[in-house]
Amino acid sequence: MEITKENRKWLDAMGLSHPIVIAGPCSAETEDQVLKTAHLLKDTDANVFRAGIWKPRTRPGGFEGVGEIGLPWLQKVKEETGMLVTTEVGNAQHVELALKYDIDILWIGARTTVNPFAVQEIADALKGVNKPVLVKNPVNPDLALWLGGVERFQAAGISQLGVIHRGFSTYNSLHYRNKPKWHLAIELKKEFPDLPLILDPSHICGRRDTLLDVSQTALDLNYDGLMVETHIDPDKAWSDAAQQITPAQLHQMTLDLKIRQKSSTGQEFQRKLNMHRKELDLIDNAIIDILADRMTIAEAIGRLKHKENVAILQSGRWADILQTMIQAGADKGLSREFVEEIFKAIHVESINIQHNVK
Repeated sequence: MEITKENRKWLDAMGLSHPIVIAGPCSAETEDQVLKTAHLLKDTDANVFRAGIWKPRTRPGGFEGVGEIGLPWLQKVKEETGMLVTTEVGNAQHVELALKYDIDILWIGARTTVNPFAVQEIADALKGVNKPVLVKNPVNPDLALWLGGVERFQAAGISQLGVIHRGFSTYNSLHYRNKPKWHLAIELKKEFPDLPLILDPSHICGRRDTLLDVSQTALDLNYDGLMVETHIDPDKAWSDAAQQITPAQLHQMTLDLKIRQKSSTGQEFQRKLNMHRKELDLIDNAIIDILADRMTIAEAIGRLKHKENVAILQSGRWADILQTMIQAGADKGLSREFVEEIFKAIHVESINIQHNVK
């Protein structure tokens, strides 16, 4: 798939300057709630009004959205505020209705991105329309699946594309509702630098008190914008109350965020930057050497276990190593998540090497 600067022109054409701010409630609940929220957002930095019309739920019984009756409310938002509007679509029928009510931008949710059949159905329904489409990352950390969703829309002739990073499901995170796993978004951006990348801090954080820090990280990484769930009365929201903020809080957050320059032409900056990069190159090469030495030892251990007919996985030993390394990392200012992810990867490779010993 080739993503070029042509894919970014729709941002300028729609008046979406950097950083894009997409804001509005998790769910459209009532016409009054939608319009009051939109009118308050009109005077903030929000470029686009969002609201969930159809809400996929993991288990039945929860609020699954108001459905088609909410689409005229979004039309009124456009008429009364001049804002662009966007909503999530999960199947061809949703697409048909969204087009009927002239929704400006469509997004594909994380639970849909994980299903190539559903993505293809939506892409087929959009052939010849060329509405902007934003593809959220799948719930599982699979970069190929995320990009595959984008490729299906491009193959259907849709060139106005972008992606939304909303984090990845986890069972044991203390700090996030969905772990950001920034490296996956960075890999996507590295491969396709002209594909617009928007952060959804609401779903990553799961609570409003950490939205600013996560949003700042995204801007520091040169993301194109944010999608923030915003509600006139967040604590009474019908869905995801804890992660929503008021329009006034959104306005303050955008004031507090720092917009970084892409680079600097200052000679002293470039000199110091090059010096630090050379230091990193040396350290990175040293890390590779150390990892290679560690795997050589792991192979020797594998041969010893094979000879003595001993099981490869030693769960107690692994648990002790992980806890020791997490504490050692904490003593040096490294986060638990960072150290845990590194050593889990090292452990998996060590197991593979020992398993392949003959």
